Amino acid sequence: MGQQKKSRGCTIIIGVLIVLVALGVAAFAVVHNYGKQLGIRPGANSKKYGDALKIAMQFFDIQKSGKLVNNKISWRGDSGLEDGKDANLDLSKGMYDAGDHMKFGFPMAFTATVLSWAILEYGENMESVDQLQSAKDSLKWITDYLVNAHPKHDVLYIQVGDPIADHECWDRPEAMTEKRPLTKLTTSKPGSDIAAETAAAMASASLVFKSTDSKYSSLLLQHAEDLFSFANEHRGTYSKSIPEVQDYYNSTGYGDELLWAASWLYHATKDSTYLEFVTGEDGKDYANWGNPSWFSWDDKLPGTHVLLSRVSFFGPEDASDMENIGEYRKTAESIMCSLLPNSPSASSSRTKGGLIWVSKWHALQQPVASTFLAVLFSDYMLSSDTPKLECDSESFSPSDLREFAISQVDYVLGDNPMKMSYLVGYGDDYPQYAHHRGASIPADATTGCKNGWKWLKSSEPNPNVATGALVGGPSKNDKYVDSRNNSIQGEPSTYNSAVLVGLLSGLVSASSVPKSFK
Repeated sequence: MGQQKKSRGCTIIIGVLIVLVALGVAAFAVVHNYGKQLGIRPGANSKKYGDALKIAMQFFDIQKSGKLVNNKISWRGDSGLEDGKDANLDLSKGMYDAGDHMKFGFPMAFTATVLSWAILEYGENMESVDQLQSAKDSLKWITDYLVNAHPKHDVLYIQVGDPIADHECWDRPEAMTEKRPLTKLTTSKPGSDIAAETAAAMASASLVFKSTDSKYSSLLLQHAEDLFSFANEHRGTYSKSIPEVQDYYNSTGYGDELLWAASWLYHATKDSTYLEFVTGEDGKDYANWGNPSWFSWDDKLPGTHVLLSRVSFFGPEDASDMENIGEYRKTAESIMCSLLPNSPSASSSRTKGGLIWVSKWHALQQPVASTFLAVLFSDYMLSSDTPKLECDSESFSPSDLREFAISQVDYVLGDNPMKMSYLVGYGDDYPQYAHHRGASIPADATTGCKNGWKWLKSSEPNPNVATGALVGGPSKNDKYVDSRNNSIQGEPSTYNSAVLVGLLSGLVSASSVPKSFK
């Protein structure tokens, strides 16, 4: 009897093992086929993009203002500690936007929104290379600042520092002595664009922190809804209300930000009134359906089209059936068709080396940002079992979009006519003279506002490596002049880093995306 039980037990165990092996083989086949669809060889590109992501993430630490916590950058220290005190506010946190020491709220909020989006879509990929917590920490460093910058319903502080005075200095942020005046929005000086972008940042970040810090998430969502109301009720373009900002981050309009913010608020709240906003009269007025454009800190429409295409791909049904919601997906498809080089409607705006080309200023911004959208859309197609994208008479697969994305990011990482990486710290050859004050001045140097200019003019490479900085990029003929005075090509920015982090996160592995943000 005991022997029979033992035999029966062995038979059961063997059967279970056979089932487990079969399931393992099936699971491997699924993953293998998924990667095959994407044109990915396991362990090939993924490690490269994971390594690049680890480097790109470091630039956010370099750009932090305030009392630094767990500072990982040896040549950075506390700075901007008095920011906001003129208004009895603590605006010491946040990030300097580029190589100077200004805190510009418009690009900073965009940085937060994109970083949130990357975490929400590709958090598992970030976690696989131990970068998820760093991404969340960097995001919170910005949103802490944005919360404090919104002390009342109809007041939003949008800038710390005087750009004219700031640009007359060449010093380390830790040694700043110039005055740091504050600029704010009010009902008499509205700025629907920047208020709505800040609302988008708060709403998207509320989703990031929802499962780990519900109290903070609720606070962010409260600010997001409040700011959206402020932006919507008091319409105006901030650079018209405050003309002195036009030389720096001049906004071309606020309609795209209103739609972008409402889209994020819909995902954060599931409140259908936000979906009604983007599909109703405001959508008709501002969405520019059917006309692709370039995603950037100023133009949020491409991001909005792709974000709302999620509703069409994944539902819920009552939302995906709404009138005009399909227009966003159609426009997102048009954007993808314009990016694919073999598409009948492909944009001809490319360098000979194959890089999407839009502007000589921060030339990498639009190609990297648009490529981030391409990876997202590719994964939306895969996760929804959508096999083809129709571009006029031609059809394309998700792997075609991913192949395009890989061509662009590989260009950035060194597969270009200059054979150099535009990501500082990545590869054997990368810019040594990035236009960045903190990187250009030795940490032990004593400089004031005026006597630091010798470091700008120095022929020596930057004494501090601005690891993770994505420089402006090449010229239209694929050339790059590595000079500290060449701010057009050599100045990095946090908002360019954000879209690069999103792009790299999507390429770390054969990706799938969540069908809803929980």
